[in-house]
Amino acid sequence: MIHNTDRPTLKAIFSRRMLVALIMGFASGLPLLLTISVLQAWMKKEGVDLTVIGLMALVGLPYTIKFLWAPFLDRFIPPFLGRRRGWLLITQILLVASIAYLSMASPAETPWLVALAAFLVTFFSASQDIAADAYRREDLPDNELGLGSSFFINGYRLGMLLASGGGLIMADHMPFSIVYLIMAACMIPGIITTLLTPEPDTPFGTPETLTDAVINPLVEYFSREDAIWILAFILMFKVGDTMAGFITTPFYLEMGFSMTEIGAVVKLFGTVAVIGGGLLGGILMLHLGIYQSLWIFGFLQAISTAGFALLSEIGYSIPLLSAVIAFENLCGGMGTAAFVAFMAGITNKKYTATQYALLSSLMGIPRVFLSASTGFMAKYIGWTGFFIFCTLIAIPGLLLLLKLSPKTTKDF
Repeated sequence: MIHNTDRPTLKAIFSRRMLVALIMGFASGLPLLLTISVLQAWMKKEGVDLTVIGLMALVGLPYTIKFLWAPFLDRFIPPFLGRRRGWLLITQILLVASIAYLSMASPAETPWLVALAAFLVTFFSASQDIAADAYRREDLPDNELGLGSSFFINGYRLGMLLASGGGLIMADHMPFSIVYLIMAACMIPGIITTLLTPEPDTPFGTPETLTDAVINPLVEYFSREDAIWILAFILMFKVGDTMAGFITTPFYLEMGFSMTEIGAVVKLFGTVAVIGGGLLGGILMLHLGIYQSLWIFGFLQAISTAGFALLSEIGYSIPLLSAVIAFENLCGGMGTAAFVAFMAGITNKKYTATQYALLSSLMGIPRVFLSASTGFMAKYIGWTGFFIFCTLIAIPGLLLLLKLSPKTTKDF
């Protein structure tokens, strides 16, 4: 029997807004690994030099600097579908075309043409992310931002799983060029969703000039009382989780786990756990609000990292590995859902695209710079010490919450 108190939750879960968030997340996650792991496999199979393969990492630059052109998506309105849906449709069509263009290139004969095509994929993918993030913020009511963010993140992970896992499996049975054409076709549900979903209201207006779109988002943000503390929190909240996750594959191998065991437990089983964590976190946020969720999920996220320290002491154990992965991915999924909802919630709806692009780019800084030190740390203080450090470094991020009152998050 469904109690009356459960009906609002079920209504929110099965709403049009959550379906749109899921599909847009899928459309955003699908292109990411097409220019990383899948492209690396294609180039390796074609005999491309490892130096060239390594340099291909540079084509991912648009993901980290997308805030540079985000103001254009805030300022200018396409002549069809509105500000958010118009840009979504434009970027999605160009993204499909660039993936198809990449399918026609030859890594062995024209690697630089491959690089150009891959750069176009990442540029239009990053542009789609800008529009999709802004649409989600403006489409969802404040009290559903947590749940909507969890649906978006889970859709994103499903898109990545299809591109990497599905793409590599298909590549064993057909040419990579066909795989990329199939992946281009998989973007069609995103286009259909853009055409069918309504344009969100803009009660706060839109920037009237390009200067307004570029400068005013920064002025508006830094005029807030908690502006600096919010930035510090965004930098610190997932530092421990990020550092631990970056170097876990060498850790598993050193513990004696085979590649098959890592693939089955960490990748497949772990993906189910992290998707479940994101969904659970989204549902809980409907009742807890963002501020309380950040405290609870952040604490669990930190504790779950300590499970790797326990595994490093006990050594090879499939049951323990499964338990550690299940708990860590579940808590990590919950923490990510709350974190993304928090960033979306603090944006001004007049400058959603620009402010969210800036905050999400800032979120990636620890992943790039602090993760670079993980190998050195693990080598010199040992795996147990390293994972304990990753657990403890989460404390400053939680303490920064004390500087952010529930008013900052509007308790949505």
